[in-house]
Amino acid sequence: NVTALGKDTRQLRGRSLRRLRSEIGILYQNDNLIPHLRVVHNVLMGRLGRWLLPRALLSLFWPQDLTAAKQALGEVELEDKLWSMPGELSGGQQQRVAIARLMVQQPRVMLADEPVSQLDIRLGREIIELLSGVARRMSTTLLVNLHTLELLYGHFSRVIAIRDGAIFWQGAPREISRELLKDLYGAEYRNMHLDEVE
Repeated sequence: NVTALGKDTRQLRGRSLRRLRSEIGILYQNDNLIPHLRVVHNVLMGRLGRWLLPRALLSLFWPQDLTAAKQALGEVELEDKLWSMPGELSGGQQQRVAIARLMVQQPRVMLADEPVSQLDIRLGREIIELLSGVARRMSTTLLVNLHTLELLYGHFSRVIAIRDGAIFWQGAPREISRELLKDLYGAEYRNMHLDEVE
């Protein structure tokens, strides 16, 4: 069973389940932007869980809550891309639009599944820094699934290592050791970049 925000998800139906879903924001490996909708509409998709159907449909033609979209895009430094199409943006910019979508959703919990797997390490650092900063400013819990260990340091207070579907280890990033990583990753350990690990 899964308990989310104090609720047993198996017991939820209808409105209760929709309310819970609106309180959990997800950032995927790929940005999941809708390619034929402008950036403003993609950002406002974050509001769908809180809007009734007529307002959601109206927003496809006349963006509702334009101020929230502009503000979120400003925070991710893309205010000039409001009316752009996703295909006109770089991969890093598209991921920033997805973060802006999370911001207008105003979730209580943000889940990020390998949010930088398709970016180089420099852009990955920028996105992780931006995402962790947004979570701090919004006082939102942020759970991130990462395989790039270098991105843990300076952004997260707690690490949970999972192996074979169970918690293998948990602690602060500074507590990660080469010995722990050998135990966790086995033979793959040799291929890892471990500049930050003692």
